[in-house]
Amino acid sequence: MKRTQLYIDEGLFHRLSALSRERRTTVSDLVRRAIEEVYGRKKNDKDQFLKALKASAGIWKNRSDLPSTEEYVRSMRKSSRWKRFGLE
Repeated sequence: MKRTQLYIDEGLFHRLSALSRERRTTVSDLVRRAIEEVYGRKKNDKDQFLKALKASAGIWKNRSDLPSTEEYVRSMRKSSRWKRFGLE
């Protein structure tokens, strides 16, 4: 991370200070997030990411080689404590 100095008018500083207290963060963090939002990412990158995310939704929906979600969760929750101590 690089350090920089920024001059802003007093009114904007007071608004940022109030917002930082409200959000429990620093003025620096608010400024970094605002810069990232406006200049940090190319709109294309964000659009491509959202397009890929939407295209991937439900891709495992019709898989027949996987157990149901309920079966999977139950198998993960089964305790193996007795097996580890040889007390089956």
